[in-house]
Amino acid sequence: MTKIKATNITWHEGHVDRGEREKLLAQKGCLIWFTGLSGSGKSTVAYTLEHALVQRGHLAYVLDGDNIRHGLNKNLGFSAEDREENIRRIGEVGKLFVDTGVITLTAFISPYRKDRDANRALLQPGEFVEVFMDTPIDVCEERDPKGLYKKARAGEIKGFTGVDDPYEAPENPELVINAAELSPQEASTRILEFLESMDLLPELTD
Repeated sequence: MTKIKATNITWHEGHVDRGEREKLLAQKGCLIWFTGLSGSGKSTVAYTLEHALVQRGHLAYVLDGDNIRHGLNKNLGFSAEDREENIRRIGEVGKLFVDTGVITLTAFISPYRKDRDANRALLQPGEFVEVFMDTPIDVCEERDPKGLYKKARAGEIKGFTGVDDPYEAPENPELVINAAELSPQEASTRILEFLESMDLLPELTD
């Protein structure tokens, strides 16, 4: 658990509320959380969905696991403690994005259920959409776009999720996607349909 070190601080309310920002953007902020093994298609589907949303006139942004570790989380490794902090920070960033009215997509392995559930708890019901990329590990390993499984099997990488570190699958995700059965475009369409069904994508007016 993260130790709270900040003291003598007070929350400062602004003059613009979330409703005004969402009205400006003609959409509702939400956090679409992609989780799954390395190579399961998280980033590919997330960026495909982002493109589809923007084409439809919605403001969307992807927070990608590797990209975030180049900046905000470059001081974190891959121990259980660092993984927890990595996901905690993204949950807080995602919450800020949602408060601005942005449709926010995250693509992180996020292997531990309690960490994902903690981020869900930061938001109101219906604002956190967990997408479990349930792509079989043999398919992920065959793809191995970054060559990480090969290194993990050779013992060059320790604590690799799915090889010598556990992955805790979601128990009740909003959506389950198998990238071995659906193309990124088909997966994106399925997620768009879900967002529409939840009234997270209101019709845009001229």
